Amino acid sequence: YAAIEGHAVGILTNNGPLDSDGANKAAQFIQLCVQLGRPLVFLQNITGFMVGTQHEQAGIIKHGAKLIQALSNASVPRFTIMCGASYGAGNYGMCGRAFKPDLLLSWPNSKTAVMGGEQAAMTMRLVAEASARRSAKAIDEAALQAESDAIVRTFESQSGAIHTSSLLLDDGVIDPRETRAWLGMALATTAQAKAR
Repeated sequence: YAAIEGHAVGILTNNGPLDSDGANKAAQFIQLCVQLGRPLVFLQNITGFMVGTQHEQAGIIKHGAKLIQALSNASVPRFTIMCGASYGAGNYGMCGRAFKPDLLLSWPNSKTAVMGGEQAAMTMRLVAEASARRSAKAIDEAALQAESDAIVRTFESQSGAIHTSSLLLDDGVIDPRETRAWLGMALATTAQAKAR
């Protein structure tokens, strides 16, 4: 819980992937803020939801669904700042464009993509190596490396804040030092709209 320029808010932030405990805690926090009538501020630096057998057994799917449900039904103003990474389903879980936040701003260093370029290149490399083994073909390391480098370059060029902002995936790129002022203006605007 916090206040920005005199406006009470609930702030949700993360640094890396969301696990079961984090998703459950965020869902409960969103519901509490809705009950209190507090606007929500999301500060995104998320690489997605945790994956793997251990996390699935811990209930990441159930708790992630609770988070999405709480976010979908939140009737308070929502504001999102893309501070760093915004990858995969984590973009949804932290109120990305699909959830229509009242204001979504990006810092110049932010990146939005299905996954990081390195992860995409590694995934495609594993698929190519498995395919070569199945068909008993020799693996061309130079070609695989060239393909990996091309994938990383493509992801890097298309995931940056300027490129994604040009696709209207946010409402603008701001100087991080002006974040409080932007949020203060947005909170004042929604408070005035509610009063009317």
